[in-house]
Order: sequence, then C-alpha cells, then structure tokens
Amino acid sequence: MLDEIEAKKASIDVNSVTYADVTSAEERLLGVAIRTPVITSRTVDERVGGRIFFKCENLQRGGAFKFRGAYNALARLTADQRKRGVITYSSGNHAQAIALASRLLGIPATIVMPKDAPAVKAEATRGYGGEVITYDKHQTTREELAARLAKEKGLTVIPPYDHPDVIAGQGTAAKELIDDVPDLDLLLVPCGGGGFLSGCAITVDALLPGGRIIGVEPAMADDATRSFRTGVLHKVSNPETIADGARTPFLGDWTFPLVRRHVDDMVTVDEEAIVRSMFFVWERLKLVVEPTGALTAAAVLEDLVPVKGLRVGVMLSGGNVDLAALAPLMQSR
Repeated sequence: MLDEIEAKKASIDVNSVTYADVTSAEERLLGVAIRTPVITSRTVDERVGGRIFFKCENLQRGGAFKFRGAYNALARLTADQRKRGVITYSSGNHAQAIALASRLLGIPATIVMPKDAPAVKAEATRGYGGEVITYDKHQTTREELAARLAKEKGLTVIPPYDHPDVIAGQGTAAKELIDDVPDLDLLLVPCGGGGFLSGCAITVDALLPGGRIIGVEPAMADDATRSFRTGVLHKVSNPETIADGARTPFLGDWTFPLVRRHVDDMVTVDEEAIVRSMFFVWERLKLVVEPTGALTAAAVLEDLVPVKGLRVGVMLSGGNVDLAALAPLMQSR
C-alpha cells in the first residue's frame, strides 16, 4: 500500500490546496459552524513564560474541529452524489462530523468504525443519523472496507483527512484564531493524518509572515514526525495511544507533501504527559478536552516547545471524552 501512496503522491500538486480554498470554506461554514472562543490563562502564562491563546475547538459542533472539513466537503458534492450518499471511516470525531453534516444537508451517510472505537463517539455518530458499520482492525483495513462498500453501493468516499476540501475546511480554525489574535509567533496543532495540520499550515503561511507552525503527535504514533524529518513516508500499525484521534497509520497523498512544505517542525508527547495535561486543562482551564485534544497543551506545559517570550496559539482539537475508558485514570489520581 505504501508503494501505491508514493505513486499517487508524485501526482499531487501541493499548490492545488490554497488559502483561497480556506476562505471559500469559511464562507460555506458561515452560520453553520461555531466560531469557537479563544481563551487565555494567567496561570499557564506564568508557568511557561509566554502568552498562550487556546482555540477551543472542543466547543465546535460535534465536539471537534472535524465538523469544519466534513461540512465543507459535503457542501461541495453534486446533487447526484448527495442523493446516492457518502461513506467514511473514522474512530470517532470525523465519524460524528460526517453524520452531523450529512443530517444538516440531507445526505445519507455510512460510517465505518472499528469495533473498539470509543463508545461515546460511536453512540453520537448513530445519534446524528449515521449508519455505523463496525470492523475488526486486526483483520481488515478501514480504507479497503470503505472502498468495497462505496463501489457496491455507489457512495462517495469522504476520508477523514486526506481530501482537499476537508483540509481547506480545517484551515478555517486557524484563520479565525489569527483574525482574533493577529500577531502570533507560533501555532501548535495536533497531528493524526495531517488534515488539520495541513489546513492550518496553509493559513499560517498566508497570514503570519515569519510565524511558525509545529505539529504535535503522540510518541506512540509518531509516523508523521518520522515522515516529516526524513522525507520518507513512515507507517504505524494500530498504535495503542490514549489519543485515539491520532491513531492514523500514515500521512496521506495530500497531507504528506503539504506537511513537508508548510510545517516548520514536529514534536511528540508521551502518554503520561498527555494524561497530565488533559487533567490540567480540565481542572485549571475548566475545559473538557479528550486526550487527542490535550496534545498541544502538553507540548507547552511539558516544555517540549520553547515558548518563553512568545505569543502562541494552541489548538484544543476536541472534547469527546469517553469517561468510561478514562475512569481508571481518574480513580488513580
């Protein structure tokens, strides 16, 4: 499969996803997506020595930034594609986003989810009207299953990150943040498959001359970091990180070249740091974030990225917490 991806990647024009696509996506999302708030914390600023601005995508519709890209992609479908329906694959947040956006646009949606996906995310996906089909991730791949079902039923595949309209939609979060805080020195964005990071990086390049963007990834799922640093696509297989939103196997045809071109650096965060930072955000910022949503906060709070004297944007990507799964961690505190 990696050989096929390399072949496809060679045909991808990284200039084909532009800041103009981000602004077009913003127009489609106007009045539909929530313009999420930006908050600050004197406690955090004093602790790290910088000025930190948290973009609260955990308060977005569907509980994560994913709604932006999902709605933008679905809104661009033809009337025939809308009638036949869409299919996607996701462990949770993109699943919910596609289900919700499909309901708003009147499009039938089929969602391929692993059997061990967080229950709260699977239930919410069904609640939004999505038809959920589960699979054993140790026996098949979600991409292959979705492709087969799409062919059988005539559905349009909307992947969770490797799609130009999804990427452009995700970039609107960075545009909003920079509109609100125009003089940022640095932006931190979590990375799974790289769609959020790619869209935000395109926006930073356009709006923050001299500004930097860094992707943050779980150390147990560090394929994007290794790919970024070596220029060779790396893969992980079913990583058991607590940050389930970043359990993607590799960067995609679109996101790999976009990350390589637009992102300044990548860092990784270990599991203990993710958990510590998640609870810190819960307790001190009074914001509910899921483990993946705490990745960027961990990079700051654990001093993995130098921020002293800087104005730093921090994307809190999602707040869909599976309390049952996290209960043992809460009891051990």
